[in-house]
Amino acid sequence: MSDNVTLVDLAEAFPDLPIELKYAGADNLTGRPIYRENRCLLHPDAARGLTRCLLAARLAGLSLKVFDAYRPQQAQALLWLACPDPQYVTSTQTGSHHSRGVAIDVTLLDAAGAALDMGTGFDEMSESSHPFYPDFPPEVQRNRLLLNAVMAAGGFCGIASEWWHFELPNAGDYPLLADRFGCFSYD
Repeated sequence: MSDNVTLVDLAEAFPDLPIELKYAGADNLTGRPIYRENRCLLHPDAARGLTRCLLAARLAGLSLKVFDAYRPQQAQALLWLACPDPQYVTSTQTGSHHSRGVAIDVTLLDAAGAALDMGTGFDEMSESSHPFYPDFPPEVQRNRLLLNAVMAAGGFCGIASEWWHFELPNAGDYPLLADRFGCFSYD
């Protein structure tokens, strides 16, 4: 594990960026808070990409909202306990790209700050959360495609099972990081 990377605090680096850390509250797949601290961190490489994503969103009259970024490995273990399905949650043996600091969970907001309709909520671990789920109306399809385009502008790529998850294309090349903040433990 590596401690030699200083992660970027997104609230400091992007003071106008809406951040709603889902794992600092109970509105997530576990139904309870996981993070002891409400800190939204990202690897400097991913933060540079996020700068380009924010510009692309702004050019379209939109903005991004962040649900999660860097995730302590202890939190990943709690998520795995809640949803031990590798299609949606990475096992702790593999290690999440969030725990490398190079993955981010986001949605798009319109000019008034309202979230665009993505068809499902964050952390809905089902087939309907897959980015290219065919049974949604064209408006939802457009919103998901637009989110993909905004994130691609910053060099991020999505995954097959969650419309909100984006990571650097070489995410696996980054080392897993030692936990930067504590998590609640539930026995």
